[in-house]
Amino acid sequence: MDFIDFSRLCERIEGISGRLEMIDIVSRAIPPLSEEELPVFVRFLMGRIFPDWSPLKAGIGPNLLFEAVAYVAGKKKGEVIDEINRVGDAGIAIEHLLSSKEQTSFFSSPLDLLEVFRDFEYLARIEGTRTQREKLKVIRKLFADAQPLEGRYIARLLLGELRIGMGEGNVRDAIAKGFGVDADLVEHAHQLTNDLGEVALLAKIGPDALRNVFIEPFRPVKMMLAQQGTIEEMMSDHGKIAAEFKYDGSRFQFHKKGDKCRIYSRKLEDVTNALPDIVQQLSGATDHDVILDGEALAVRDGRTLPFQYVLRRFRRKHDIDAHMEQIEMIPMVFDLLYLDGKTLLDEPLHARRTLLEKTIRGHIAPQVTSGDLDAVESFYRTALEKGHEGIMVKALDSLYTPGVRGRQWVKIKPAVDTMDLAVVGAEWGEGRRAGLFGSFLLACQYQGELLPVGKVATGFSDEMLAEIYSLLKDSVIAHSGKEVTFEPGAVFEVGYAEIQKSPNYRSGFALRFPRFIRLRDDKSVDEIETLEQVKERFKKRITPA
Repeated sequence: MDFIDFSRLCERIEGISGRLEMIDIVSRAIPPLSEEELPVFVRFLMGRIFPDWSPLKAGIGPNLLFEAVAYVAGKKKGEVIDEINRVGDAGIAIEHLLSSKEQTSFFSSPLDLLEVFRDFEYLARIEGTRTQREKLKVIRKLFADAQPLEGRYIARLLLGELRIGMGEGNVRDAIAKGFGVDADLVEHAHQLTNDLGEVALLAKIGPDALRNVFIEPFRPVKMMLAQQGTIEEMMSDHGKIAAEFKYDGSRFQFHKKGDKCRIYSRKLEDVTNALPDIVQQLSGATDHDVILDGEALAVRDGRTLPFQYVLRRFRRKHDIDAHMEQIEMIPMVFDLLYLDGKTLLDEPLHARRTLLEKTIRGHIAPQVTSGDLDAVESFYRTALEKGHEGIMVKALDSLYTPGVRGRQWVKIKPAVDTMDLAVVGAEWGEGRRAGLFGSFLLACQYQGELLPVGKVATGFSDEMLAEIYSLLKDSVIAHSGKEVTFEPGAVFEVGYAEIQKSPNYRSGFALRFPRFIRLRDDKSVDEIETLEQVKERFKKRITPA
């Protein structure tokens, strides 16, 4: 497939508002693709270059991208940024700039989909002292060879935001329709492989290939998620339930096969080198091949430290030994997904718990199983007294569904409504906040788009604002007066008083009195609140008791 054909397809989808029409277009485009093209095409449609679990990242920030465009278009970098600010969309602005570009490659031929992917892969593998210079050379050549429309989508892919509305659900249904297989089978295979590109190849083979998918060590799956709820509701629905502490730590997935061990973050990044103490504790706690789900806690002088201390270790790449002396990390394990070659996702929670207790020595999170409301509420009070966030309440027969936020697991916390939202923009601060971002524009997700739901300016310490500035300053892709737009990547947990309808934001809703709770560096933008979930929360707030 030529990349211009992919770009034209994206442009066509981008102009469509109907979900079913999008799915139909993609379902007709995928069957003719070769086995090599198919997974690349599927990932690109979702704005991804590599599978979520892959350690490869293109590693191209906006500044490097704008510098490459400026060179090819014969402009100054400031002129590129001005055009992006004028248009309000980096991809379309770059398309405009490339329509009169000054630099082209000699003997250039039409870009091929796989050729573009291989260039992206090369970018991800470049290392050494000349990394930035070499990456700039590759991106310049890509834009020099690209037609203007191709430049729009090359830029968006490198920035990680394709903006055509093809989220995982739409792509899943397009694969099912294109190859005539059940969408539930496609979803099942996706949960286990965490790569719709590979799933598309299996769907091309047929239903049996989708059924015969299993998890395996060193290929992390998304973690099962929980909704907010109450103890009473869970007991009404399930009778006897399991309750566990909800820790103020960070989720991890521990994989062990033989002597090899790796540990992955909630975003499926390999963080083994940052957490050698966790790896050492868990590798010594079992003689089996396992995949464990748990929470990493930071401890000092026997006391559990706040979440931000955990994140500092997850992010750390250097001076690990010195940091280990300052902050002790301990694992608390609460689930077993794989044991000695057998997948346990379809086993009920109570069976997985029994196997977990037989498989590892220590490090298991406390659990209470009871059908007595007073007993579970007493456990909840104990959790709060110990400084934990609250408790998790789980159905004893719940299967492990990767990436799914269902009613089988609910989180019980003190009565403050919170949600996780993407940070898509900011305003520069004044006074004490001068030189830093002072308020932030937040968005939920809807079919591959990010829709604003409000701004947050309170709840930040000076230290946190400085940390957030350091994290986001290189993600600015546009500015207008005091406002800046970010390449989406950061996630905030925010509290709020209520949700109200609002014409001021594209989501149609706004948070009233939002307050920053914490930076969720352990979460990806894919895990933020959806527009449907915002609507559900709004309905619950206005429904009479």
